[in-house]
Amino acid sequence: MKNKLDKLVRQYETIDFIKSDPIRIPHRYNEKTEVEISAFIASLFAFGRREMFLNKLEYLFSLSDSPLNLIQDYQKLKLDNFLYRFIKSPDLIELLRILNKLYFIDKSSLEELFSHDKNRLSYVTNYFYNNCKCSDSIGFCFMFARPENGGAMKRLNMFLRWMIRKSDVDFGIWNCIKPSDLLIPLDTHVARISREFGLLKRKQNDYKSVMELTEKLKEFDPNDPVKYDFALFGLGVSEKSSV
Repeated sequence: MKNKLDKLVRQYETIDFIKSDPIRIPHRYNEKTEVEISAFIASLFAFGRREMFLNKLEYLFSLSDSPLNLIQDYQKLKLDNFLYRFIKSPDLIELLRILNKLYFIDKSSLEELFSHDKNRLSYVTNYFYNNCKCSDSIGFCFMFARPENGGAMKRLNMFLRWMIRKSDVDFGIWNCIKPSDLLIPLDTHVARISREFGLLKRKQNDYKSVMELTEKLKEFDPNDPVKYDFALFGLGVSEKSSV
């Protein structure tokens, strides 16, 4: 199985992967701050039909010449009619406002926020909820699922993969977490292929499944288990697989 997965990683973890993935948004920027801000926003919108959320992201980032200016000047942007699935313009404005607070008022950063050692994802989501004026909004709650509720936290785990791993696709610009400590970004494609391959026994796509699959993938590469996200996701979206 390791040889099969490693072969699939080599097939899918290439520069060509970028063009149809939300990671293409942060790949347009060179400065670390610009990359992390754009990557964070892009990851939060990575659900539903790919062409739809990519179009929304393209529109959003076309409103400013840089991600930093996007959050700095959010009040001047034309966002009144923004809508993507559950996320409405007030949800997006709150996201940008809180990021503005993080960078310009708190003088902090997403890297510092994610550097919290224990209960990292809870710490991050709590920051956004504690600073939100519409924390009961369906759209805002969907952007920031609470890990204590048992969700797979796919989008934040994907964001961390982007920031921590270093490859032709991932940026590797943060050192606050070891690649060996990352968790697999579990979505329906990854879960389906993992079960077909016998890598995942649990039937629910939840946090327990994330842990089960990540531990299994560590058997193949304990230092970089989430590289297999490329194999499982790439195969899941491009082929009808059979073991």
